[in-house]
Amino acid sequence: MKLWLSCIVVFLLLAGALQNTQAQAPLVEDLGYKGGSIKGIKKLENALHFLVIGDWGRNGENYQKEVAAGMGKAAHDLDADFIVATGDNFYPYGVASTRDYHWISSFESIYRAQSLHVRWFPVLGNHDYGSNPDAQVEYTQISSRWTMPARYYSRKFRERDSSNSVLILFIDTDPIEKEFRGHPYDSIKYKKGYVQQQKEWIQRELSQSNAKWKIVVGHHPLYTGGWRKDSKDVANMKDFLEPIFHQYKVDLYIAGHEHHLEHVKPAGPTHHIISGAGSEARPVKIHPNGGKFVAGTQGFASFSVTNKEILVQFIDYKDQIIHTVSLPK
Repeated sequence: MKLWLSCIVVFLLLAGALQNTQAQAPLVEDLGYKGGSIKGIKKLENALHFLVIGDWGRNGENYQKEVAAGMGKAAHDLDADFIVATGDNFYPYGVASTRDYHWISSFESIYRAQSLHVRWFPVLGNHDYGSNPDAQVEYTQISSRWTMPARYYSRKFRERDSSNSVLILFIDTDPIEKEFRGHPYDSIKYKKGYVQQQKEWIQRELSQSNAKWKIVVGHHPLYTGGWRKDSKDVANMKDFLEPIFHQYKVDLYIAGHEHHLEHVKPAGPTHHIISGAGSEARPVKIHPNGGKFVAGTQGFASFSVTNKEILVQFIDYKDQIIHTVSLPK
């Protein structure tokens, strides 16, 4: 009898302990953040902080998991406001639907840190057009963080404790490239008139904005020290977008497509950043026209925007800050 009563008491104590455990917040380890921080990372006071990653969705392979772990630490250190994804979000052919397993294997189960459970603002890359690009738009309706209301869109942010605004345009560059290549139009992916419509929208958004900072995010770069440096595609994209950037004094263009980290400042108002090393990395050389930094290694970049500057910190998959630059207003 005493043994039976003892068993009941032990059971009730264990049940109570389990209930209390379930009522508490999950352990940070369970959320993918294993503690630690990025050594030497600089956090500007009252800045708008965000991370940028590109060309990443490979089911955790090619150091995608290591880059994701570093992102969790950096986002924690900076108290990041959001994440920007520069396209080629899912290899090799994008996703087929909102139920595609890629959402689990390449996104939800990889970027698990609580600090990364903020808004993600993606653009589409050429690989994302391999299957169903609109599935990434539709995922916005069922995700608490994936935020892609259309194939191209804009967002206005404010610096913390400041009335200064930051305009970011998220554009869709793959149809622009296909237009220059003479790719045949269809009724879904490459509609006739789509490129001109987007161009007019970009011009309208930039011309009507009084934001202190104007930033554009797209997949394809205008300047690159990678293997596409002398390609006709890059030249065409430059001819299409750079006159607009100069006319409306765009401060920063952020791209992916090339699998490395890079900063180029050619003549004109616009700095060019490539963050396309979220998993695979390729060899690269410094750009001859205004190249400031380049690294052929996996990693990402952090951005901190204040009234006076944009601080960019490039971080590799080993959690090392490999380059820091301040872009003054």
